[in-house]
Amino acid sequence: MSRSLARALSLCVAAVLISGCGGSALSWDTPVPGEHIVQNGETLYSIAWRYGLEVGDLARWNGLGDGSLIRPGQRIVLRPTGAVPTSSPSEQARSRPPRSERPPAVPEVAPPAWQWPTEGTISAGFGEDNNARTGVLIDGRRGQDIYAAADGEVVYAGSGLIGYGNLVIIKHNVTYLSAYGHNEALAVEEGQTVKRGQRIASMGEGPGRRPRLHFEIRRNGDPVDPGRFLPVR
Repeated sequence: MSRSLARALSLCVAAVLISGCGGSALSWDTPVPGEHIVQNGETLYSIAWRYGLEVGDLARWNGLGDGSLIRPGQRIVLRPTGAVPTSSPSEQARSRPPRSERPPAVPEVAPPAWQWPTEGTISAGFGEDNNARTGVLIDGRRGQDIYAAADGEVVYAGSGLIGYGNLVIIKHNVTYLSAYGHNEALAVEEGQTVKRGQRIASMGEGPGRRPRLHFEIRRNGDPVDPGRFLPVR
C-alpha cells in the first residue's frame, strides 16, 4: 500500500469517528486549563459546568460578585492563585481536604424534592457510559416532554456546551443544580423561575442519534448519581 493511500485511509477513518461522535462534552478526566475565554452565549454557570467546578469558586477567584455579569472575550481564571496546575475535575474532587478541615464557601443545603424529568428507560447509568459518565441517559421518543426535576431558576438555556446539544441548567439552591441535555427545543429562558414538573423542553437526539435525555444532578459542582435522589419507579 502506498504512503499516500494509507494516509488517505487514516483520514477517512478519523472523519468517520468524528462525524459519528457528533461532538463530545469535555471528559470528566480531561485536565482543567488555567483559564477560559468567555464565548458568546456563555454564562458563569455554563463555564463552571463545562469544567466540573463550582460557580461560587469561579466567582470568588475572579472577583465577580454573583457572577451574573460576564462578557465575551473576558478571561476567567479556572484555578485559585497558587493552585497546582492542570488536574482533572475528578482528581480535584479526590484531592480536596475533608469538609471538616475546610470552611464551606456556602452553607450546606438539603436537596429539594425531586421527580423524574421524563418518562423512559435508563439506557446508560451514572458512570457507565462515556457519553453519560456524569449523569444518566433516558431513552424516549423524539419530541416528548422534558420536565424540571425540582423547583428552581434557569441559569443556562442554550447550545453552547459541545456534546450536550440544547441544554437547560437549573439552580435549585446554593448546593444543587440539575441539567437536561440533547433537547430538540427549549421552552424556558435564562432567569426564569420554574416549578417541579413544569415543561422545560422537548426531547431530541442524543448519542447514537437516538431520542434520549442526558440528565445530571450536581452537588457543590460535583456530579452525583441521580438514582440517589429520584423516587423509585
